Amino acid sequence: MSMNYIQLEKLGEGTYATVYKGRSRTTNEIVALKEIHLDAEEGTPSTAIREISLMKELKHTNIVRLHDVIHTETKLVLIFEFCEQDLKKYMDAHGDRGALDPMTVRSFMYQLLKGTAFCHENRVLHRDLKPQNLLINRKGELKLGDFGLARAFGVPVNTFSNEVVTLWYRAPDVLLGSRTYSTSIDVWSCGCIFAEMIQGTPLFRGRDNQDQLLHIMKIVGTPDDRTLRKIATESALQPETVMKQYPRYPKVPWQNVVPKASPQAIDLLERLLQFDPTKRLTAAEALTHPYFSNPVPAPSHGLSYPQQQQQQQSSLMPPPPYNPYQHQHHQQHSHTQHAHHMDPHAMHQQAYAQQMQQMAQLQAAQAAQAAQAQAAAQQYAQAQAAAQAQAQAAQYGVPYPPPYGHSAR
Repeated sequence: MSMNYIQLEKLGEGTYATVYKGRSRTTNEIVALKEIHLDAEEGTPSTAIREISLMKELKHTNIVRLHDVIHTETKLVLIFEFCEQDLKKYMDAHGDRGALDPMTVRSFMYQLLKGTAFCHENRVLHRDLKPQNLLINRKGELKLGDFGLARAFGVPVNTFSNEVVTLWYRAPDVLLGSRTYSTSIDVWSCGCIFAEMIQGTPLFRGRDNQDQLLHIMKIVGTPDDRTLRKIATESALQPETVMKQYPRYPKVPWQNVVPKASPQAIDLLERLLQFDPTKRLTAAEALTHPYFSNPVPAPSHGLSYPQQQQQQQSSLMPPPPYNPYQHQHHQQHSHTQHAHHMDPHAMHQQAYAQQMQQMAQLQAAQAAQAAQAQAAAQQYAQAQAAAQAQAQAAQYGVPYPPPYGHSAR
């Protein structure tokens, strides 16, 4: 280990790396040390090279920051910012049988999409989004981590390996062998994580590729032959192989699948989990969905249309930052063990200030929605007036529309 960092306890072990908690000797900051042992013959793993090259460029609140790289003859150590736990552990510890409350789901989903959209804007596919790779710090900030399978993409579309993304979060086009996928595979994973945060359990739990596809089709429905043929032409498989393989399942309403979800959450989920990758929202488009700009999702049953519009206009703010360590059952632990950290209210304010930057974008989207609603109302009023004039003309036996210079009496 470099003289700059002290290695503390072991946090976990992955396929090709061991992660330790550490501390900087110079700043006293707590960090995560990802230690990769190097093979004398094979050299540095391609996954590590890829992770370093991509993460040096990706600087965003919702992406784990790579501070430093230490390279010796026997090992490679990546120094990351430290986060207390991943989303899976957080759900197990704070959820109701894994299910998170609506406010927390909305905040984490917003941050997940922000980090994903930033990756895509910088032409990076993560390719392995799952709760275990999403880290959460004490400020309630969710951050994308583990870019070992990430790839830069460009134009024209590159051909990638289809052996990516942990099975349960893998898009159906990848399961069918498509090698020309793009940002839509990360969007599918985001949709799966969204449903899991709401319900507390993974949405599609297949045993292998074929079983995973069946699990997906049993919920979203078996796509038509045209969609299957289109995906098949982008894969290494023959169209006939793809199309003859699967029974015809009808689509199940999402409200039956994720009963805890609000109507707006259902609508967003529907748009993220489209079997046809070309029909999925982009991460940037998903951020403008009313689910995020409205108050905490709640059923609108019994509200008139003007009341629903008023409810929709009542909050132009991005979702409030959420501090998981303000939970009542965690406050005592946080106070005794982490007293040297910033006051929770101050952390809340700091995270709030960071998210205020997104307000303008949401306001613009909301203004566009309001303009569309106003235009529709005007068209309706004009149609009503025309219908009334036509009825009056018929009553007096005059032509409609009246000749130029005349009017119905």
